[in-house]
Amino acid sequence: MSKIRMTTPLVEMDGDEMTRILWGWIKEMLIEPFVDLRTEYYDLGLKHRDETGDQVTIDSANAAEKYGVAVKCATITPNAQRVEEYQLKEMWKSPNGTIRAILDGTVFRAPILVNGVHPTVRTWKKPITIARHAYGDVYRNTEIRIPGAGKAELVFTGDDGQEIRQPVFQFRGAGVLQGMHNLDASISSFAHSCFQYALSTRQDLWFSTKDTISKIYDHRFKDIFAELYEQEYRQKFEQAGITYFYTLIDDAVARVIRSEGGFIWACKNYDGDVMSDMIATAFGSLAMMTSVLVSPNGQFEYEAAHGTVTRHYYRYLQGEETSTNPVATIFAWSGALRKRGEMDGLTDLQAFADRLEKATLDTINSGTMTKDLALLYEGEANAVTSRVFLEEIAKRIQAGA
Repeated sequence: MSKIRMTTPLVEMDGDEMTRILWGWIKEMLIEPFVDLRTEYYDLGLKHRDETGDQVTIDSANAAEKYGVAVKCATITPNAQRVEEYQLKEMWKSPNGTIRAILDGTVFRAPILVNGVHPTVRTWKKPITIARHAYGDVYRNTEIRIPGAGKAELVFTGDDGQEIRQPVFQFRGAGVLQGMHNLDASISSFAHSCFQYALSTRQDLWFSTKDTISKIYDHRFKDIFAELYEQEYRQKFEQAGITYFYTLIDDAVARVIRSEGGFIWACKNYDGDVMSDMIATAFGSLAMMTSVLVSPNGQFEYEAAHGTVTRHYYRYLQGEETSTNPVATIFAWSGALRKRGEMDGLTDLQAFADRLEKATLDTINSGTMTKDLALLYEGEANAVTSRVFLEEIAKRIQAGA
Protein backbone atom coordinates (compact mmCIF):
# COMPACT_ATOMS: atom_id res chain seq x y z
CA MET A 1 0.00 0.00 0.00
CA SER A 2 1.42 3.40 -0.96
CA LYS A 3 1.70 5.89 1.86
CA ILE A 4 -0.43 9.05 2.06
CA ARG A 5 1.65 12.04 1.04
CA MET A 6 2.17 15.31 2.87
CA THR A 7 3.30 18.55 1.23
CA THR A 8 3.96 20.76 4.27
CA PRO A 9 5.53 19.54 7.51
CA LEU A 10 3.85 19.50 10.88
CA VAL A 11 5.76 21.09 13.73
CA GLU A 12 6.44 18.17 16.09
CA MET A 13 7.09 19.02 19.74
CA ASP A 14 8.30 15.96 21.65
CA GLY A 15 7.87 15.76 25.41
CA ASP A 16 8.60 13.95 28.65
CA GLU A 17 8.28 10.71 30.58
CA MET A 18 5.57 8.15 29.77
CA THR A 19 3.87 10.35 27.20
CA ARG A 20 7.18 10.58 25.33
CA ILE A 21 7.26 6.76 25.17
CA LEU A 22 3.65 6.66 23.93
CA TRP A 23 4.49 9.38 21.40
CA GLY A 24 7.12 7.21 19.76
CA TRP A 25 4.88 4.14 19.73
CA ILE A 26 1.98 6.07 18.16
CA LYS A 27 4.22 7.30 15.34
CA GLU A 28 5.78 3.86 14.86
CA MET A 29 2.54 1.84 14.92
CA LEU A 30 -0.31 4.13 13.85
CA ILE A 31 1.07 6.85 11.59
CA GLU A 32 4.34 6.03 9.82
CA PRO A 33 3.09 2.73 8.29
CA PHE A 34 0.30 4.68 6.54
CA VAL A 35 1.54 8.28 6.09
CA ASP A 36 4.72 9.61 4.51
CA LEU A 37 5.12 11.71 7.64
CA ARG A 38 6.85 15.09 7.33
CA THR A 39 7.63 16.98 10.51
CA GLU A 40 9.95 19.71 11.72
CA TYR A 41 11.08 18.17 15.00
CA TYR A 42 11.72 19.97 18.30
CA ASP A 43 12.73 18.14 21.47
CA LEU A 44 10.86 19.80 24.34
CA GLY A 45 11.99 17.16 26.84
CA LEU A 46 13.05 18.83 30.07
CA LYS A 47 16.75 17.96 29.72
CA HIS A 48 16.97 19.48 26.26
CA ARG A 49 15.06 22.58 27.30
CA ASP A 50 17.61 22.99 30.09
CA GLU A 51 20.53 22.47 27.70
CA THR A 52 19.21 25.16 25.34
CA GLY A 53 18.19 27.64 28.04
CA ASP A 54 14.59 26.97 26.91
CA GLN A 55 15.38 28.45 23.48
CA VAL A 56 14.02 25.26 21.90
CA THR A 57 10.55 26.08 23.23
CA ILE A 58 10.67 29.53 21.67
CA ASP A 59 11.97 28.07 18.40
CA SER A 60 9.15 25.51 18.30
CA ALA A 61 6.51 28.19 18.84
CA ASN A 62 8.01 30.33 16.07
CA ALA A 63 7.94 27.28 13.79
CA ALA A 64 4.27 26.73 14.63
CA GLU A 65 3.63 30.34 13.67
CA LYS A 66 5.44 29.75 10.37
CA TYR A 67 3.89 26.41 9.34
CA GLY A 68 0.43 26.88 10.89
CA VAL A 69 -0.03 23.43 12.46
CA ALA A 70 1.82 21.82 15.38
CA VAL A 71 1.37 18.70 17.48
CA LYS A 72 2.77 18.63 21.02
CA CYS A 73 3.53 15.88 23.52
CA ALA A 74 2.94 16.49 27.25
CA THR A 75 5.87 18.21 28.98
CA ILE A 76 7.10 18.76 32.53
CA THR A 77 6.75 22.18 34.14
CA PRO A 78 9.46 21.87 36.80
CA ASN A 79 9.02 22.55 40.50
CA ALA A 80 11.78 22.51 43.13
CA GLN A 81 11.76 18.71 43.27
CA ARG A 82 12.15 18.46 39.47
CA VAL A 83 15.02 20.99 39.50
CA GLU A 84 16.89 18.69 41.87
CA GLU A 85 15.87 15.46 40.07
CA TYR A 86 16.99 16.70 36.66
CA GLN A 87 19.80 18.93 37.98
CA LEU A 88 18.41 21.91 36.09
CA LYS A 89 20.07 25.28 35.69
CA GLU A 90 16.86 26.97 36.79
CA MET A 91 13.13 26.37 37.31
CA TRP A 92 11.99 26.83 33.71
CA LYS A 93 8.54 28.20 32.94
CA SER A 94 5.71 26.12 31.51
CA PRO A 95 6.38 25.36 27.82
CA ASN A 96 2.64 25.61 27.20
CA GLY A 97 2.60 29.11 28.70
CA THR A 98 5.53 30.18 26.49
CA ILE A 99 3.93 28.78 23.33
CA ARG A 100 0.54 30.32 24.16
CA ALA A 101 2.11 33.72 24.72
CA ILE A 102 3.98 33.65 21.39
CA LEU A 103 0.96 32.42 19.40
CA ASP A 104 -1.46 34.62 21.40
CA GLY A 105 -3.75 31.60 21.42
CA THR A 106 -6.86 30.31 23.12
CA VAL A 107 -7.03 26.72 24.38
CA PHE A 108 -10.10 24.68 23.38
CA ARG A 109 -10.59 21.43 25.32
CA ALA A 110 -13.33 18.86 24.71
CA PRO A 111 -13.99 15.32 25.96
CA ILE A 112 -13.81 12.26 23.71
CA LEU A 113 -17.01 10.23 24.13
CA VAL A 114 -17.15 6.43 23.90
CA ASN A 115 -19.94 3.93 24.35
CA GLY A 116 -20.02 2.37 27.81
CA VAL A 117 -18.45 5.33 29.64
CA HIS A 118 -21.24 7.68 30.64
CA PRO A 119 -20.86 11.18 32.10
CA THR A 120 -21.31 11.56 35.85
CA VAL A 121 -23.80 14.34 35.09
CA ARG A 122 -26.74 12.38 33.70
CA THR A 123 -28.14 15.26 31.62
CA TRP A 124 -24.97 15.56 29.48
CA LYS A 125 -25.45 13.98 26.05
CA LYS A 126 -22.93 15.95 23.94
CA PRO A 127 -19.35 17.15 24.54
CA ILE A 128 -18.82 20.49 26.29
CA THR A 129 -15.84 22.44 24.94
CA ILE A 130 -13.95 24.72 27.34
CA ALA A 131 -12.33 27.76 25.70
CA ARG A 132 -9.64 28.98 28.08
CA HIS A 133 -8.00 32.38 27.80
CA ALA A 134 -4.29 31.65 27.96
CA TYR A 135 -2.78 34.95 29.08
CA GLY A 136 -2.45 36.88 32.32
CA ASP A 137 -4.49 36.78 35.55
CA VAL A 138 -2.98 34.68 38.34
CA TYR A 139 -0.62 32.91 35.90
CA ARG A 140 1.39 36.10 35.39
CA ASN A 141 0.83 37.60 38.81
CA THR A 142 3.14 39.47 41.14
CA GLU A 143 2.78 38.72 44.83
CA ILE A 144 4.45 39.64 48.09
CA ARG A 145 4.33 38.57 51.69
CA ILE A 146 3.25 41.49 53.89
CA PRO A 147 5.37 41.49 57.08
CA GLY A 148 3.18 43.74 59.21
CA ALA A 149 0.95 46.78 59.48
CA GLY A 150 0.99 49.26 56.60
CA LYS A 151 -0.77 50.62 53.53
CA ALA A 152 -0.94 48.76 50.19
CA GLU A 153 -1.54 50.66 46.93
CA LEU A 154 -1.80 50.00 43.21
CA VAL A 155 0.43 52.48 41.39
CA PHE A 156 0.61 53.03 37.62
CA THR A 157 3.21 55.41 36.18
CA GLY A 158 2.63 56.17 32.52
CA ASP A 159 5.38 56.78 30.00
CA ASP A 160 4.04 60.34 29.79
CA GLY A 161 4.57 60.82 33.52
CA GLN A 162 0.92 60.42 34.47
CA GLU A 163 0.51 58.63 37.79
CA ILE A 164 -2.56 56.74 39.02
CA ARG A 165 -2.73 55.56 42.61
CA GLN A 166 -5.42 53.31 44.04
CA PRO A 167 -5.58 52.22 47.70
CA VAL A 168 -5.79 48.43 48.09
CA PHE A 169 -5.87 47.75 51.82
CA GLN A 170 -4.75 49.12 55.18
CA PHE A 171 -3.00 46.14 56.79
CA ARG A 172 -3.19 45.94 60.58
CA GLY A 173 -0.93 42.90 60.63
CA ALA A 174 0.89 40.39 58.42
CA GLY A 175 -0.74 39.05 55.28
CA VAL A 176 -0.28 38.53 51.56
CA LEU A 177 -0.78 40.75 48.50
CA GLN A 178 -1.19 39.89 44.82
CA GLY A 179 -1.27 41.96 41.65
CA MET A 180 -2.69 40.73 38.33
CA HIS A 181 -2.98 42.22 34.87
CA ASN A 182 -4.39 41.63 31.43
CA LEU A 183 -4.26 43.36 28.04
CA ASP A 184 -7.01 44.65 25.77
CA ALA A 185 -5.13 43.13 22.82
CA SER A 186 -5.00 39.69 24.43
CA ILE A 187 -8.66 39.80 25.47
CA SER A 188 -9.59 40.80 21.91
CA SER A 189 -7.57 37.88 20.50
CA PHE A 190 -9.33 35.57 22.96
CA ALA A 191 -12.73 36.84 21.85
CA HIS A 192 -11.90 36.56 18.13
CA SER A 193 -10.64 33.00 18.59
CA CYS A 194 -13.79 32.01 20.48
CA PHE A 195 -16.16 33.55 17.92
CA GLN A 196 -14.25 32.04 14.99
CA TYR A 197 -14.07 28.59 16.60
CA ALA A 198 -17.80 28.66 17.35
CA LEU A 199 -18.52 29.51 13.71
CA SER A 200 -16.17 26.78 12.42
CA THR A 201 -17.80 24.12 14.63
CA ARG A 202 -21.33 25.59 14.48
CA GLN A 203 -21.75 25.50 18.24
CA ASP A 204 -23.31 28.04 20.59
CA LEU A 205 -20.83 30.15 22.57
CA TRP A 206 -21.25 30.99 26.25
CA PHE A 207 -18.96 33.43 28.06
CA SER A 208 -18.80 34.00 31.81
CA THR A 209 -16.89 36.16 34.30
CA LYS A 210 -17.72 37.80 37.65
CA ASP A 211 -18.22 41.39 36.51
CA THR A 212 -20.66 42.19 39.34
CA ILE A 213 -17.73 41.91 41.77
CA SER A 214 -14.80 42.79 39.50
CA LYS A 215 -16.38 45.91 38.03
CA ILE A 216 -13.32 47.02 36.03
CA TYR A 217 -11.13 43.93 35.44
CA ASP A 218 -13.77 41.33 34.60
CA HIS A 219 -16.09 43.94 33.12
CA ARG A 220 -13.41 44.75 30.55
CA PHE A 221 -13.62 41.16 29.29
CA LYS A 222 -17.41 41.40 29.08
CA ASP A 223 -17.30 44.71 27.19
CA ILE A 224 -14.70 43.61 24.62
CA PHE A 225 -16.64 40.42 23.85
CA ALA A 226 -19.88 42.40 23.48
CA GLU A 227 -18.31 45.06 21.25
CA LEU A 228 -16.68 42.56 18.89
CA TYR A 229 -19.83 40.45 18.70
CA GLU A 230 -21.95 43.43 17.67
CA GLN A 231 -19.35 44.84 15.28
CA GLU A 232 -18.19 41.66 13.51
CA TYR A 233 -20.01 38.47 14.48
CA ARG A 234 -23.71 38.91 15.21
CA GLN A 235 -24.78 38.58 11.57
CA LYS A 236 -22.44 35.61 11.01
CA PHE A 237 -23.81 33.84 14.10
CA GLU A 238 -27.41 34.42 13.01
CA GLN A 239 -26.66 33.10 9.52
CA ALA A 240 -25.02 30.01 11.07
CA GLY A 241 -28.00 29.45 13.36
CA ILE A 242 -25.92 29.65 16.56
CA THR A 243 -26.07 31.99 19.55
CA TYR A 244 -23.71 33.92 21.81
CA PHE A 245 -24.60 34.99 25.31
CA TYR A 246 -22.88 36.29 28.43
CA THR A 247 -23.68 35.34 31.99
CA LEU A 248 -22.05 35.36 35.42
CA ILE A 249 -19.72 32.45 36.19
CA ASP A 250 -21.96 31.13 38.99
CA ASP A 251 -25.02 31.19 36.72
CA ALA A 252 -22.99 29.52 33.97
CA VAL A 253 -22.03 26.66 36.30
CA ALA A 254 -25.69 26.07 37.16
CA ARG A 255 -26.70 26.17 33.49
CA VAL A 256 -23.87 23.82 32.46
CA ILE A 257 -24.87 21.19 35.02
CA ARG A 258 -28.50 21.27 33.82
CA SER A 259 -27.61 21.31 30.10
CA GLU A 260 -27.26 18.46 27.63
CA GLY A 261 -23.91 19.85 26.39
CA GLY A 262 -22.98 20.55 22.80
CA PHE A 263 -21.67 24.12 23.23
CA ILE A 264 -18.46 26.11 23.84
CA TRP A 265 -17.96 27.64 27.29
CA ALA A 266 -15.43 30.50 27.21
CA CYS A 267 -13.65 31.19 30.49
CA LYS A 268 -10.92 33.42 31.83
CA ASN A 269 -7.55 31.77 32.46
CA TYR A 270 -8.04 30.35 35.98
CA ASP A 271 -11.73 29.51 35.46
CA GLY A 272 -10.84 27.60 32.30
CA ASP A 273 -8.02 25.73 34.05
CA VAL A 274 -10.35 24.50 36.81
CA MET A 275 -13.49 23.94 34.74
CA SER A 276 -11.70 21.95 32.02
CA ASP A 277 -10.56 19.45 34.68
CA MET A 278 -14.09 19.30 36.06
CA ILE A 279 -15.57 18.69 32.60
CA ALA A 280 -12.93 16.06 31.79
CA THR A 281 -13.44 14.16 35.03
CA ALA A 282 -17.22 14.29 34.82
CA PHE A 283 -17.13 12.94 31.27
CA GLY A 284 -14.65 10.21 32.22
CA SER A 285 -10.93 11.03 32.27
CA LEU A 286 -8.33 13.66 31.42
CA ALA A 287 -6.79 10.96 29.22
CA MET A 288 -9.94 11.30 27.08
CA MET A 289 -9.72 15.08 26.60
CA THR A 290 -8.59 16.81 23.41
CA SER A 291 -6.80 20.15 23.54
CA VAL A 292 -6.06 22.57 20.71
CA LEU A 293 -4.44 26.00 20.93
CA VAL A 294 -5.96 28.31 18.31
CA SER A 295 -4.43 31.69 17.47
CA PRO A 296 -6.49 34.54 15.99
CA ASN A 297 -4.12 34.41 13.00
CA GLY A 298 -5.10 30.84 12.18
CA GLN A 299 -2.33 28.74 13.74
CA PHE A 300 -3.26 25.47 15.49
CA GLU A 301 -1.31 23.47 18.08
CA TYR A 302 -2.78 20.10 19.13
CA GLU A 303 -1.92 18.24 22.33
CA ALA A 304 -3.34 15.98 25.02
CA ALA A 305 -4.94 17.72 27.99
CA HIS A 306 -3.16 15.55 30.59
CA GLY A 307 0.36 15.45 32.03
CA THR A 308 3.37 13.22 31.51
CA VAL A 309 2.10 10.23 33.61
CA THR A 310 5.17 10.15 35.87
CA ARG A 311 4.09 7.16 37.97
CA HIS A 312 3.75 4.92 34.92
CA TYR A 313 7.07 6.16 33.55
CA TYR A 314 8.96 5.05 36.68
CA ARG A 315 7.33 1.63 36.36
CA TYR A 316 8.31 1.53 32.67
CA LEU A 317 11.94 2.29 33.59
CA GLN A 318 11.86 -0.74 35.90
CA GLY A 319 10.84 -2.92 32.96
CA GLU A 320 7.15 -3.18 33.82
CA GLU A 321 4.37 -3.12 31.22
CA THR A 322 1.93 -0.27 31.78
CA SER A 323 -1.65 0.31 30.76
CA THR A 324 -1.34 4.04 30.09
CA ASN A 325 -4.18 5.55 28.07
CA PRO A 326 -2.84 7.03 24.78
CA VAL A 327 -6.19 8.19 23.34
CA ALA A 328 -5.79 11.95 23.91
CA THR A 329 -2.31 11.83 22.36
CA ILE A 330 -3.64 9.84 19.37
CA PHE A 331 -6.32 12.49 18.90
CA ALA A 332 -3.67 15.23 19.08
CA TRP A 333 -1.96 13.59 16.11
CA SER A 334 -5.23 13.01 14.23
CA GLY A 335 -6.33 16.60 14.82
CA ALA A 336 -3.02 17.98 13.54
CA LEU A 337 -2.99 15.69 10.50
CA ARG A 338 -6.59 16.62 9.65
CA LYS A 339 -5.88 20.34 9.95
CA ARG A 340 -2.71 19.98 7.85
CA GLY A 341 -4.80 18.17 5.24
CA GLU A 342 -7.45 20.91 5.30
CA MET A 343 -4.87 23.67 4.87
CA ASP A 344 -3.04 21.87 2.07
CA GLY A 345 -6.12 20.48 0.30
CA LEU A 346 -5.10 16.85 0.95
CA THR A 347 -8.34 14.90 1.25
CA ASP A 348 -6.51 11.58 1.74
CA LEU A 349 -4.74 12.97 4.80
CA GLN A 350 -8.01 14.25 6.23
CA ALA A 351 -9.65 10.87 5.60
CA PHE A 352 -6.76 9.09 7.34
CA ALA A 353 -7.22 11.27 10.43
CA ASP A 354 -10.89 10.27 10.49
CA ARG A 355 -9.91 6.62 10.07
CA LEU A 356 -7.38 6.81 12.90
CA GLU A 357 -9.97 8.23 15.30
CA LYS A 358 -12.63 5.73 14.23
CA ALA A 359 -10.25 2.80 14.70
CA THR A 360 -9.39 4.07 18.18
CA LEU A 361 -13.03 4.47 19.24
CA ASP A 362 -14.05 1.18 17.62
CA THR A 363 -11.36 -0.61 19.61
CA ILE A 364 -12.74 0.80 22.86
CA ASN A 365 -16.34 0.21 21.85
CA SER A 366 -15.47 -3.45 21.16
CA GLY A 367 -14.42 -3.77 24.81
CA THR A 368 -10.61 -3.51 24.46
CA MET A 369 -9.13 -0.58 26.40
CA THR A 370 -6.57 0.53 28.98
CA LYS A 371 -7.18 -0.01 32.70
CA ASP A 372 -8.31 3.55 33.49
CA LEU A 373 -11.28 3.19 31.13
CA ALA A 374 -11.97 -0.41 32.14
CA LEU A 375 -12.69 0.85 35.67
CA LEU A 376 -15.40 3.17 34.26
CA TYR A 377 -16.72 0.92 31.50
CA GLU A 378 -20.28 -0.39 31.78
CA GLY A 379 -19.94 -3.78 30.14
CA GLU A 380 -17.37 -6.50 29.47
CA ALA A 381 -13.99 -4.78 29.42
CA ASN A 382 -10.73 -6.32 28.25
CA ALA A 383 -8.03 -4.27 30.01
CA VAL A 384 -4.75 -4.45 28.08
CA THR A 385 -1.33 -2.82 28.07
CA SER A 386 -0.67 0.32 26.06
CA ARG A 387 1.20 -1.52 23.31
CA VAL A 388 -1.50 -4.17 22.91
CA PHE A 389 -4.12 -1.42 22.72
CA LEU A 390 -2.13 0.35 19.99
CA GLU A 391 -1.64 -2.94 18.13
CA GLU A 392 -5.41 -3.48 18.08
CA ILE A 393 -5.96 0.02 16.68
CA ALA A 394 -3.30 -0.61 14.00
CA LYS A 395 -5.07 -3.81 12.93
CA ARG A 396 -8.33 -1.89 12.47
CA ILE A 397 -6.65 0.83 10.42
CA GLN A 398 -5.01 -1.82 8.24
CA ALA A 399 -8.29 -3.69 7.79
CA GLY A 400 -9.99 -0.49 6.66
CA ALA A 401 -7.17 0.52 4.34
